[in-house]
Amino acid sequence: MQLYAKDYSASLFGIHSDGVTLNTRSIQFAIDYINKNGGGTLVFHVGRYLTGSIHLKSCVTLQLQEGAVLLGSLNPFDYDKELYMALVFAYNQHDVGITGKGIIDGQGRYVARNIVDIIDKGLVKNLFRNGRPEVDSRPMLINFRSCENALVHGVTLRNSSSWVQTYDQCKKLKLDSIYVDSRAFWNNDGFDIVDCDSVSITHCYVDAADDGICLKSHDSKSVCKNVLISNCTIRSSASAIKFGTASRGGFSNIRILKNKIFDTYRSAIALEAVDGGFIENVEVDSMQIFNTGNVIFLRTGERIAGKKGRLENVEFNNIYAEVASSKPDAGYEYEGPIEDLPRNISPAIIIAGLPDEIISGISLKNIEVKHPGSGNSIYAKASLDFLDHIPELALKYPEFSMFGELPSWGIYIHHARNIQFSNITLACQKRDYRIPIVLDDVHQSRFISLKIEQSAKKKEFYLNQSTDIVMK
Repeated sequence: MQLYAKDYSASLFGIHSDGVTLNTRSIQFAIDYINKNGGGTLVFHVGRYLTGSIHLKSCVTLQLQEGAVLLGSLNPFDYDKELYMALVFAYNQHDVGITGKGIIDGQGRYVARNIVDIIDKGLVKNLFRNGRPEVDSRPMLINFRSCENALVHGVTLRNSSSWVQTYDQCKKLKLDSIYVDSRAFWNNDGFDIVDCDSVSITHCYVDAADDGICLKSHDSKSVCKNVLISNCTIRSSASAIKFGTASRGGFSNIRILKNKIFDTYRSAIALEAVDGGFIENVEVDSMQIFNTGNVIFLRTGERIAGKKGRLENVEFNNIYAEVASSKPDAGYEYEGPIEDLPRNISPAIIIAGLPDEIISGISLKNIEVKHPGSGNSIYAKASLDFLDHIPELALKYPEFSMFGELPSWGIYIHHARNIQFSNITLACQKRDYRIPIVLDDVHQSRFISLKIEQSAKKKEFYLNQSTDIVMK
């Protein structure tokens, strides 16, 4: 991205830093002026700058210096709506940026409260499902769409009333050293990357009440591709790194390298092809995971009738993971909902295809997992006699817990082919009645150099309707 040399102080345009004056029109005038005069940087010095929706234009960068806060208005009518509502928009622009060590604070809890108030008064119509306004009627902090050469660097993003930041059909997008404090209200994804090409998310910290970093594909003719997620630290009351719950198109050439995940309620990483799209060519390497509900969840589904998903060619290398013995996000402000009970602590790794949507070409190498064990045999559905009765749930929203009780504590694989495990250590810390590894309708797969640690000597594998399985 080209950063333009000319700087303009916000005060030049009568933009006030008192936290009281509504600056929406003066900020927008400044952006438009800089855009028309060859581009440059609008600099916000120390202070609190209250505003409603603003629209970035090509060749303009907002720089929030340390101590500067871009503060979202509490009045819902101060926000514009494009596809979504947002504080900072950029649609069909190029060479735009938000930089600096300052803060964008959406005051999301109070904005959401005021949206609920105008819904209750009948001023606006809203489905108001699950006791909350719809996602597209609550402002996120940043919404870029169809932009090229965009940069967000160094800033803190705090208190969004919806998804924190969504980048849709953008090219050449760099997101670096962003601190996301995302716990003000529901549906607080830290990052949403939708059908973008050439994206890097690096050195970011995410504390999210919903998914941490979420890749999506809304358009059946588009692909979210060439994405790097590296050196990030993520905590989530949903899943830390997830893509596929909106999976109409596809995901290709994704690298997830050197990340750390902790206190995550659902999956550390979840790859889900459930809306007719595909997932292919994904590399996950050097990941440390502490206190998570599930380590890896791979899933195909058919939530749209006649639209089958495809998931293949995914590598997981050099992963250390500890599965939580209790609710991983207990005590956080917005905890994930308790659901899919009764069940014991789920298997650390779940690969769950469908009979006509086989998952294939999955490689796991140098993986160490510690599972708390302590499974209680009172959950009879975990009996191996019930394998044929585990539901397929092709139409259901995908989550690792969706099947309820499963017959393994370590690895459960269902409807898969060409799965390669190498140098895997599974340690069960307390006695568990379940078998470590259960394969059901799995074919042409290899399990090499497995080390299984459990308190009782018992069978390590159970194979059902599976062929050409090599174990060494």
